[in-house]
Amino acid sequence: MAGVASKVAVIGSGISGAVCTSILAKSGVPVTVFESARGPGGRMSQRREYSEDGREVLFDHGAPYFTVNASNFEVQSLVSDWESRGIVAEWKEKFGSFDFSSKKFFGIDEEESNKRYVGVPGMNSISKALCHEPGVESRYGLSIGSLDWSEDGDAWSLKSLDGQDIGYFKGVVASDKNTFSPRFTNVTGKPPPIDLSSIPDMALKMKEIPAFPCFALMLAFEQPLSSIPVKGFLFKNSEVLSRAYCDSSKPGRSTSSERWVLHSTAEYAELIIAQTGFQKLSSDVLAKVAEELFQEFQNTGLDISQPFFKKAHRWGSAFPAASIAAEEKCMWIGRKRLAICGDFCVGPNVEGAICSGIAAAAKFVKVPITL
Repeated sequence: MAGVASKVAVIGSGISGAVCTSILAKSGVPVTVFESARGPGGRMSQRREYSEDGREVLFDHGAPYFTVNASNFEVQSLVSDWESRGIVAEWKEKFGSFDFSSKKFFGIDEEESNKRYVGVPGMNSISKALCHEPGVESRYGLSIGSLDWSEDGDAWSLKSLDGQDIGYFKGVVASDKNTFSPRFTNVTGKPPPIDLSSIPDMALKMKEIPAFPCFALMLAFEQPLSSIPVKGFLFKNSEVLSRAYCDSSKPGRSTSSERWVLHSTAEYAELIIAQTGFQKLSSDVLAKVAEELFQEFQNTGLDISQPFFKKAHRWGSAFPAASIAAEEKCMWIGRKRLAICGDFCVGPNVEGAICSGIAAAAKFVKVPITL
């Protein structure tokens, strides 16, 4: 297709990378998605676990749902398309808040201006569908170790974390913060794959992306927690828990058990990280965290039975606290055909990530590049 960039690598299969991938492929641009995890989704991934007696339990342990501003027609159009394809549905349940001080719920079922959407049958279903469209090659379980701009200034050379050559690409979309953020060093012991030192302004913006850590607690119960009058709520006046959602109440989920996901406060997560660092947590530490979060859940005074499955997961820096490119919606280095996108660019939510992915794709569709 004339006037369109050819052969683009998208690093990260979260919603921003997946949306960008889909738009590029539909515009005639060959795309390869690289994802270090075993499957797509990022913070919208779905966790598959097994109880001690072998039962499979699934959890959306990251973003529980998303909303779209009614005035955001571009994103709303995409979501409507996903809804017609059956990979998205509205989550029609009662929501509210719980005050630890009064031990009471309030604000139940207050009118919301925006619908709550979920992926079906899991939050990762959206990214999974977008990353498997015609014209897309997906490579999972592969971490990018380095990206180097070729000496002749015409392409990017990608290598895996263990130094193996992956190939050359006319353009790169980095939707995974670990690709350019120094936080990557804390996880792998190596510097981030993209060196932004030659672009001081951008490097400073990326270095200072504020992000909240969080622990997610996954719980599965034999019987419904009938003392809870809502399927999702925020905690007020708790130093440990921030929100809770009944995962099994979402459209398209198994109801063989009642499954809840609880998120910790950022302050609690920061306290644990201060004690343990960013290295992989031991099973003992995660078990301790799971017990502390569950104990706080029981401290509500609600009738909370013992779950047959209980496990904690750490999100180290997945929840951005601010945006760094609200107007542009993505970061763009035209001379090197590099786009950086994600919720940290537009807004710290799924809608912001989608907007950023759309913006990144538009940069390449407008760039006249030939092989």
